[in-house]
Amino acid sequence: MNEIKILLGFLGGVAVGATLGILFAPEKGAYTRMKISKKGGKYKDEMNGKVNDAIETLTDKFDSLKQDVARMVEAGKGKFERTSA
Repeated sequence: MNEIKILLGFLGGVAVGATLGILFAPEKGAYTRMKISKKGGKYKDEMNGKVNDAIETLTDKFDSLKQDVARMVEAGKGKFERTSA
């Protein structure tokens, strides 16, 4: 959950920064658009890395949780079989 908050904060910061950059840009429009495009590509690459890391973390946690649940189910089956026999 913490990774999602960080991701949303980062995206919000990028949006605000890009908007302010356009509004207060001292250069010509074409040059400013080119700079924003380059920075956008850089941020996109960073964001892809962060999203992939978050997905990997969530996948690892989910797999761990599945294993824990499977162990608990097996333990419960064993207790049930012992008490019903």
